[in-house]
Amino acid sequence: MANTSQPVRRAALLASAVAVLGLLTACGDESGTASGPRPPGAPQASRTAGPDSGTTTAPAVGTTPGDTPGSASASASARADGRCHTSHLRAAVGRADPGAGQRNFPVVLTNTSKNTCTLHGYPGAAFVDASGRQLGPDPERAPASPRTVTLAPGKSAWAGLSFSSPQISGARTATPAALLVTPPDERDPLEVKWTAGEVPVGGNASSVSVTVLDAGTGP
Repeated sequence: MANTSQPVRRAALLASAVAVLGLLTACGDESGTASGPRPPGAPQASRTAGPDSGTTTAPAVGTTPGDTPGSASASASARADGRCHTSHLRAAVGRADPGAGQRNFPVVLTNTSKNTCTLHGYPGAAFVDASGRQLGPDPERAPASPRTVTLAPGKSAWAGLSFSSPQISGARTATPAALLVTPPDERDPLEVKWTAGEVPVGGNASSVSVTVLDAGTGP
């Protein structure tokens, strides 16, 4: 028995080695650290957003592509026409200038703005009662060649408003509360209190005429 054969001894040693290896493997699985180190040169995950990351840059509020500084003011300047608008003017009716059976009044428009502007052609005119209802037809335009009148701040232009005296013509009359004066090419009128008495509003001799605008405040 003391002389154990060589093959038996080798088998015993091999069995012992297998047992030790199994014990070591079991300990590594229980620790949770069985994964090995990252191989050299392996890439890391990147957190840098690239062109296809889905992130976009919004333009600044109030701008559009292609805008340049001052473009809005340049557009506004290009639209300026230099014409006298209703808001630039004050209207008045001057003193009557009687003629042979005629009553003539200068209708004056004065530039109240701080800028020079222009008027061209005929003003609109209409007599109205206290409720704003028009009395009589629109005035007729006296034949003439319209001209452009340039008004510096504080300067005036005038047009003649004329009609036959109702006492002579026998036309049907009314007493207006106001005269509405509309500058050329404008829609909004200026209201002037009418204090010159009755005007013709009906009948064969009821026509009222208005002339083109000229520089100044009257003849």
